[in-house]
Amino acid sequence: MEPVYKSLTDRALSLKANLIDSKGQYRVVIILAGPPGSGKTTIANKVAERLNASSQTPFVAVVPMDGFHLPRSTLDQMPNKAEAYARRGASWTFDADGVLGLVTKLSNSRLTVTETILAPSFDHAVKDPVADGITIGKDTSFVILEGNYLLLDEEPWKGIKGMVDESWFVDVDPVLAKNRIAKRHIKSGIEDNWEAAVGRAEGNDLLNGDIIRANLVQPDVVVHSVEE
Repeated sequence: MEPVYKSLTDRALSLKANLIDSKGQYRVVIILAGPPGSGKTTIANKVAERLNASSQTPFVAVVPMDGFHLPRSTLDQMPNKAEAYARRGASWTFDADGVLGLVTKLSNSRLTVTETILAPSFDHAVKDPVADGITIGKDTSFVILEGNYLLLDEEPWKGIKGMVDESWFVDVDPVLAKNRIAKRHIKSGIEDNWEAAVGRAEGNDLLNGDIIRANLVQPDVVVHSVEE
């Protein structure tokens, strides 16, 4: 994956040089989307580490969209509660309006100094979002938003690309994604054996990946995740 990390880091530095250093834009906002198991979080963090290492003062923040999972208390009130829990991670189990609200704030902050922006994080131990768990301070001049549905060609998600400076999409072989997701389900305690973990991946995560690929707003950059 080193070539991917390097190419995206170089592209981000070029974007910063063009928009911030040359044109005086206050902040750059990009999105990194992809199906479950594609390695979005790893890629975003690797690029952010390299960008921050290029400066005496860290200037990059990674903001995952996991914090916009609907809380379990909301799922409990749904008429299809059992399906909502089984399909948690599908686009309809996210607070899409909340995502749009955050992207709108960040989009507006690209052109002028703004107040601190807060975003929710996700506590994997309790399996619920944490309000205001992420702080995007005034000194953060580059934000990478990463999440499954940031390039989904459905309302209201489809409007996100037009509010940011650039969009990246990472794809992955479904078999590799399945193995990664199954390992993650066991590690997080969602499942306690390989067969159940694979079954959950096939019955939910891989279905979401198929939907994401079939309903994709054309990204500016496409990269492919491979096993390291």
